[in-house]
Amino acid sequence: MTDEVPAKGSILGKLVPARYVLALLGSIGMAIVYGLKVNLSVAMVAMLNHTAIKAHGESSHSEHASSNGSQVEECLPPGGNATAGVAPENGPFDWSEPLQGTLLSCYFWGYLVSQIPLAHVAENFSAKWVMLFSVAINVVCTLLTPVFTNLHYGGLILMRVLEGVGGGASFPAMHVMIAAWAPPTERMVMSTIIYVGTSAGTALSILLAGVCSANWGWESVFYVMGALSCIWMVLWIILVQDNPNKQRFISPEERQMITSSLGTEQKVEHHPPVPWAKVFKSVPFWAILIAHTCNNFGWYMFLIEIPFYMKQVLKFNVASNAALSAMPYFPMIIFSICLGKLLDSLQAKGKITTTVARKTATSICTLIPGVCLLILCYIGCRHYEAVSVMSVGIVAMGAMFSGFLSNHIDIAPNFAGTLVALTNTAATLPGIVVPLFVGFVTKGNQNIGAWRIIFGVTLVLFALEFLVFVFLGSGSEQSWNKAGSPKDPEAKDEKTPLKELPAKS
Repeated sequence: MTDEVPAKGSILGKLVPARYVLALLGSIGMAIVYGLKVNLSVAMVAMLNHTAIKAHGESSHSEHASSNGSQVEECLPPGGNATAGVAPENGPFDWSEPLQGTLLSCYFWGYLVSQIPLAHVAENFSAKWVMLFSVAINVVCTLLTPVFTNLHYGGLILMRVLEGVGGGASFPAMHVMIAAWAPPTERMVMSTIIYVGTSAGTALSILLAGVCSANWGWESVFYVMGALSCIWMVLWIILVQDNPNKQRFISPEERQMITSSLGTEQKVEHHPPVPWAKVFKSVPFWAILIAHTCNNFGWYMFLIEIPFYMKQVLKFNVASNAALSAMPYFPMIIFSICLGKLLDSLQAKGKITTTVARKTATSICTLIPGVCLLILCYIGCRHYEAVSVMSVGIVAMGAMFSGFLSNHIDIAPNFAGTLVALTNTAATLPGIVVPLFVGFVTKGNQNIGAWRIIFGVTLVLFALEFLVFVFLGSGSEQSWNKAGSPKDPEAKDEKTPLKELPAKS
């Protein structure tokens, strides 16, 4: 750490403690990253020439149906009128389903390679500036997306890969910030505030992208959202620092409270080296990694592909698609916060351990979405019933913030950034696979039968996640968290929840 900066209060600090200024701006930052991540899923619905793409796929579609010797199940638009909204909402690009999958997945190419090196930078140098980089590169690439896309779809791929490089820095950076700023008894609350920004950003992005593309064309999605995001960067630079000792706009009392609760009153010259061998031999770490990877397959299924399911199969128009796709993310925010507060309260009263809290939340974000996908396989063309079932599944997935995503700081707060980079790198693979998989299965075959295959595979992965985490997960701090320190104690007894309240990721 650098030398301690003298603490002086501010008008803002008297209204909102410095640690919650960080949490609020961190939440907005995560909302920006996720908003700019998912806007293409909605904008692409308006970018595509659906008539031309359908014409290309009709021959293979009819051959597929005849070879099966059966009729495929096709839905009418909402209302049951086959001519309702028959005039197609076409854009300029004639991209096949596999190419669409590539364009949606290429974000994760950059996301895959950036997390571990940028986590190292965040832990050893500055998480504040890593997070700023994460948002800044997303903003710049978003503003340039219309220009590069009109040149060639390769330009869109380049912009999305660079956005992914920046996006990969966000979770490791914020994990490091939480570990440095959140008192143990407030980790649950601060983490919830920060990471529900991902849900808020997703919902607002879907809504805004739908409004912009429907009224001003697909290019406006990127110009409007990119411009609005610039304001955050100025506030982040001025109001946020890496830790309380560097923060000027903080009261001496708040600084003392945070540093004493975290045991960071003494300045540390060097961050301890990561005990790689012990990390990769840790069963709780592998439980998080497997849960994170399996859950992300389902998460990206809901996040990226549901707008296409609603457009191509359920036949909703662009405006209705955006509104209905965004709808579940607002109750998801409320559910995430309430669940986090409930588990926090039960831990504080000693009624449950950290491990029980993590396993309970992870069970919710696997079992309920899994059941919803099973129902979707057989609900057919009942449009609004299908939307309701999808919404319940998305809301339940908000439990992941209190579940396995919080678990990194439980088991090793000193290496929280590195651990989340490792698990999130593995969990990035579904982001690449899901759009390609969906594009392959639905090529010339956009019907409920094809999507049953997609939902069935996702359901199997949810079941695997549930079994692995329930049997192998743990909320105890691991002994290797103290590697490189003078003392290397055994894992803490998880029956002291106030000393181990996890930070959510």
